[in-house]
Order: sequence, then C-alpha cells, then structure tokens
Amino acid sequence: MRKRDHNVLTNAASLLICGLLAGVVVAAAAFPAVAMSGLAAKAGAETFGALPKELTVARAPQITYLLAADGKTPLATMYDENRRDVELKDIAPIMQKAIIAAEDHDFYKHNGVDLNGVARAFVNNQSGAQRQGASTLTMQYVRLAISYSATHPADVVAATEDTSARKLREMRYALQIDKELSKDEILRRYLNIAAFGNGAYGIYAASQVYFNKPPGKLDIQESAMLAGMVKAPTAFDPTTPAGYPEAVGRRDYVIDNMVQIGAITQEQADQAKKIKLKVAKKRTPNGCVATNTRSWGFFCDYFYRWWLQQETFGSTSYDRERRLKSGGYTITTTLDVQAQRAADKAVRNHLSEDNKAARMVAAIEPGSGRVRAVAVNRNFKLDDPDRPQNKISSDPKKAAKNIRGNRPNTVNPLISGGAGITGYQAGSTFKIFTLVAALEKGYPLDYTINALPQFKSEYIIDSGNPAACPGTHFYCPQNANKSMAGVHNMWSAFGFSVNTYFVALQQQVGAENVVKAAQKLGITFRASNDAKFAADKDAAHQWGAFTLGVSQTTPLELANAYATLAADGKYCEPIPVQEIRGPDGDKLDIANPHCEQRISTEVARAAVDAARCPVGDRSSTTKCKTATAGNVRGIVNAPVAGKSGTTDSDKTSALVAMTKQYAVAGIEADPDWPQTNQKMGHDVPTGINPAVYETLRDAMKGKERVNFTPPSGKIVLGDQRSIPGVKCQTIDDAKSRLRGAGFEPVVSSSKVPSECPEGTAAGTSPDGRTIKGGVVTIEVSAGGGQPKPGTGTGPVVPPPGGPTKPGRPRG
Repeated sequence: MRKRDHNVLTNAASLLICGLLAGVVVAAAAFPAVAMSGLAAKAGAETFGALPKELTVARAPQITYLLAADGKTPLATMYDENRRDVELKDIAPIMQKAIIAAEDHDFYKHNGVDLNGVARAFVNNQSGAQRQGASTLTMQYVRLAISYSATHPADVVAATEDTSARKLREMRYALQIDKELSKDEILRRYLNIAAFGNGAYGIYAASQVYFNKPPGKLDIQESAMLAGMVKAPTAFDPTTPAGYPEAVGRRDYVIDNMVQIGAITQEQADQAKKIKLKVAKKRTPNGCVATNTRSWGFFCDYFYRWWLQQETFGSTSYDRERRLKSGGYTITTTLDVQAQRAADKAVRNHLSEDNKAARMVAAIEPGSGRVRAVAVNRNFKLDDPDRPQNKISSDPKKAAKNIRGNRPNTVNPLISGGAGITGYQAGSTFKIFTLVAALEKGYPLDYTINALPQFKSEYIIDSGNPAACPGTHFYCPQNANKSMAGVHNMWSAFGFSVNTYFVALQQQVGAENVVKAAQKLGITFRASNDAKFAADKDAAHQWGAFTLGVSQTTPLELANAYATLAADGKYCEPIPVQEIRGPDGDKLDIANPHCEQRISTEVARAAVDAARCPVGDRSSTTKCKTATAGNVRGIVNAPVAGKSGTTDSDKTSALVAMTKQYAVAGIEADPDWPQTNQKMGHDVPTGINPAVYETLRDAMKGKERVNFTPPSGKIVLGDQRSIPGVKCQTIDDAKSRLRGAGFEPVVSSSKVPSECPEGTAAGTSPDGRTIKGGVVTIEVSAGGGQPKPGTGTGPVVPPPGGPTKPGRPRG
C-alpha cells in the first residue's frame, strides 16, 4: 500500500482540533454546563492523544467458489458472508463517484476526519434539532474493520454502539489510516467491506445479486442505487414492496448529489432518473443443497465432509467450516463434468428417486485417487418437516413408528459413507482381495483347485447356521449353481465367480491375509462387527465368508480398491480437489494426490488380468471361460476389467468396471433397511449393471483406449512341472503316481472313448505340464477305440473376443 505525503502542520492541526473537539464532546455528554470550558478542551486533547492509533485489520469474510475439474464450470458457492474483494480498477469509476456522493463529498479533501462536519454536527445536536452524523468514509471503514477484526462479541458491540468514546476512537484511527493509505486504497477497502443487503457484502456481491453483472459494468442509476443502500440496506431494499419506492427515492437523491460533486451533468442525471429501476433479486446460492446442477449435491457433500477432516484448515471441525465459508478460496474440484453427467443419467434411468432401491455409483481416476463422479437416484436436499415428501421407511420397525426414510430426499452420504452410513455388502467383488492375497503368497494365476458343488471348510460357525454342513459346525459354502463346479484356475474361477474355489483358496492363504489385502486396497470396515473381525488376527483367521463379500463397504471405497490395481498397485487416497487457491491466488499443496505403492506391480497386473474375465475381456495371457457380466467389454468398447457381486436373496447387487482412466463401482441396496425383501437386479433396466457400464461408456467417449499391461513371469503359470504318463493304468495306480509327482489327482465323473480298457485311465487333463501342486484330472476310459479330439489336453480356451452369452450374474 502506498503511503501518502501529508503536511506536518496540517496533521498536527488536525490532531489538536480533534483533541479539543474530543474534550467538548466528552464533556457535553457528561456535564453539559461545562462543555465549552478550557478545562474540557485540555482534558480532551490529552485523552485523544492517549488513544491507540494502530488499527489491526483482519480480512473480511470472503465467499468460496467450487468449480468442476475443467476450472470453469461452477459447482457451488459457500459463504458466511457473500463477499469477493476486487481491485479498484475492476469497479466502474461511476460507482466510485456514486459512493462519495452518497456518503462523503469531501473524501479527497480531508485527512480522514471532516473537522467542519464534526463541529457542525456537534452544534446541531446540542441545539436539539434532528441529529446529524459526521462520519467520513474513512471513519465508516474503521468502524467496519474493527467489527470484522473483533475476537469477542463485546468488541463488535463496542465498534457499533452510539457513544462518544466510539466516535473518538474512530477519529483517531481514521487520521492514522489516512496517513498510511492512499485515498484510492481506502475507497477500495470500503467498497469491499460495506453491506448492501440481501446477503450481499461488498460491491462485487452487490452488483451480482441486484444486477447480475460485475461491478466494472455498472451504469449511473445502478451505481446510485447501490451507493444509496449502504446507509440502510433493509429500508432501501428494492426487492421488497415497501423498500422499492424508498430505494428509487434514495437512488435519485444520490444522483442529485453526483451532480453536486461534478461526477455527472444535470442532463445525465435527468436521463438516469427516468430509467425504471429493475433488480435481479438473485441471491447467491449457498452450500451443497444449492449446487448449480441439482444432482451434483452428493459430490459437493463428499467434498464438504472431506474438507472438515483436513487439519490443515483448523484444529476443530468448527474452525475448518468457518475457514471454508469465509476464506475466499477458489477450489477446482475433481468432478469430471462428462463423467458426472453420465453417472447422473445412468443411476436414474428406469429407477425413480422414491424407489426403495438406491442405485449408487462412484468413479475414481486410477493413479491419482481423484474422485470424478458421485451419483445416486435421490435428491440431495433436506426433507421439509412441515411438508414432508419422503416416504415412510421401508424398515418395518421404523414404519410402525411412522418414521420417514431417505427417499426421495436425503443429505446422508450414501455413496461415500460416514454419519452413520457404514456401507453395504458388495458380494463377490470381494473375491479380488483373496486373489491378491494368493498372488502375494506366490500362488500363480494358473493355480488350480477342484471346486466341488459344496466345500467343507475348516472355518467354525454356529451349527444352527444354514451355511453349516449338516450335523457339524463347519462352514460349507455352495456355488450359485451346480454348473460352476469343476477344476478352475484363477481366471476361470473369477470369471465364473466360483464360491467354493475362493473359500478354498482363502483357507489356504489365510483369511487374515485376505483381510489385510483388502485394507491395503482401502477397505476401512466402518461397521462395528466388521471392525472387530478385522482388528483381531485370530477372529479374521476364522472369517470364512469374507471372500464372498459379507462385510460392508461403499461404492467409493470399492471403486478405489479396484483403481489401485488398475494403477499397477499404486494406492491413492480418494480426493475431491485438484487445486485450491487462496484469496490472493496462492496455491495450496493439500490438493496434491497422496499415493504410495501398496501392491507389487506384477501382483496388481496379474489381478487385473483375472479381472478381465468377468466382464468379457482378455489379454494375451488370460485364460477366461464364462463371464458373469460378459457384455461390459462390448458396451464400453475399451480394454476393461471388473467384477459383479450379489448377496444372499439378492438383497444387494454390485458391479465394478474399470479402464486405465476410470474405475467405476456401483452398489444397489436399500439404505433404510439392509434386510430388504426387494431383490436388487443386475443386467436388467432397473439393475446395477447398466448404471455402471453406461457411466463408464459415456465417461470414456473421446478418451484414448489404453490397454492394461499383461503380467509376466512365474506369476502367470507358476512353477511348471511335467505330468507323468498314466495312460491305461488303473485309476488307483494313476492317482498314486500323480500324487507322487506332487499333483492333486481328481477323477473325471464321465468316461471318454479310448484305446485303453474300459475303466482305466485314458489320460490326463492337462496332459503335458502344469503348476506344481496343481489339480490334474484323470480321464476315465470308456473303451471302444480312438479318443475324441481334445481328450487328454487341458481346458479348452474359447477364441479371443469373450463369451457370446454372459452367465447369470451371481456372487
């Protein structure tokens, strides 16, 4: 700020005169009879000189703007006071002259205090006439600055109370400020701090609220109206029937004053008065319930909750909220307009906002953790308690008490979790964690297990549990249908979602290691029972059903877990911002991604390779068979990986689908009643699958098609060993020889034509080499001559392009 040169004698005279006037004013307030005595003047000069002259000015609260990732699409505004400081060059010169005409004709002539005005007001007020003020623009600025710099409510009261002491303090500060700051700087500060009513503070907000234009484009009559409002914003409010004529009268009064100070001509004044006053009456939206696009409230709320957790912005959530709403930040969020619009449309297609089923989708960018979209088929708004729209809760216990649920309106964080929302079961999407844990333990993708229709595990559960083997306390999971049974490797088991394969694999790896893999990928276990299991290694070891997705998660966590794998094992903390700038334009580092390598690159690539199977994709190394969501690859038209998931009785349904640019996870559930009797669908118009693959498809429009890098080395096929020949041996001898070579023999349930005697071993599948410790199927001879083509070989791999018909999407 530029200091202005002042004449020393002028300043000294001002201080002396103010001191004398101070004595008179103070004496007049206490002892009117001695107000004009020399004693009063002397005391006043001493008192005035002892007043503090250094004014500490805090920045007035500023509005915060939220923008989409493109840096230009408005998302929301948040504020305690709608204010945005601007430079004087950005304020129309006519507006500058209007405020001087309205409040302080001699602004550029006095030294902060209008001595003539003080004397005139004193004499007038002592005579009993209508009270007059003598506050200059500088003194008014001082008053407002003290209020905004106050740290205690009593200081705010002291700054505005109608007392002589307050006036004297303002005069002392005004003289000092006028010495330190240029007149233009004082004017700029005043125009930025003054209140204009209707939630508008400062000239920038006022010009937007009343005229929907920046302050640099205000004309004469608009400037005059705004300048006239600062005296009494409520009385001169042009948006009310009572205030409109008062605002017009006040505007015309200011226009006349503009003529007096030479700002405009009389002709310009006459023309300006003839213009009918029209105001926009456009209050600036505030908060996530007033986002620029109605359905973006859930993303905004996710950002808001994230901000309140950042200690960078204050030691308490209260401090952080105040900083957000008064700090004047320009925040470029991670919201991808294209992806968000796609998600909004997809979650609402064929499923109304008041349906019991909440269709929830989150999209995250692999490698950065930037949350690109958050959508649910609900309205982000508070339900009006006086005129409620929400349906009675679907939970019978709550319904009996007439408690309303979260449809169609809610402000609960359904997609990201928190505030009592612990998440939803995501079914077989959790099998990815077993797969990762197994790969980390050295099991290759080609690791085979003979997955029986029912697997008798070593996990102990209540004997009365329907999942227990009859008459035992052992957990005995089954597959969704009998056709899933058979010898599977990780590719085929994941693609077909074979329960008995993954529970068996989890048992070998250790369920506690599978839980640990989930945690490394970002699963947090919000539900109390889940958290107890996850925190206790012994309890986690017995968590047999974990691989089937019985614990709770959110679409956001699930998307980020898979995104970590798509990013070659680099975990990034989910983040809703990509740039934060303070009111001075300074960039804050907190918006930078926070990433770390949590899974080895080869393990991540191998997991993704298996995850290409469920969604109809494959790589050069993939050995896929059936796919539970095989149409995703063709719809998205890009290299894709993912997994579907379903819980018992279809109480929830889930799907994850990802490319190298986006990981999209969706869960369909009833947030009001997890034990819902409504079936959540998959690849049906009201199911979760369309919401996910349509979001990904539309988000990928115009984006480069980037392939996943296939895995390499032993993690693909493992330690391969030669399979000994058993042709024409008895079944028992064949089994013994295979076991002796380190393989697990399984006898085929059907017979094949062979030159060997009926009932003997016709060969093996596979018949050349396979992984050490892997399953080798003994083909049983039916006799009768030459074997059929393909007998004695490994599993038949379908041609590239994926299965032609997806299997039933089961968990």
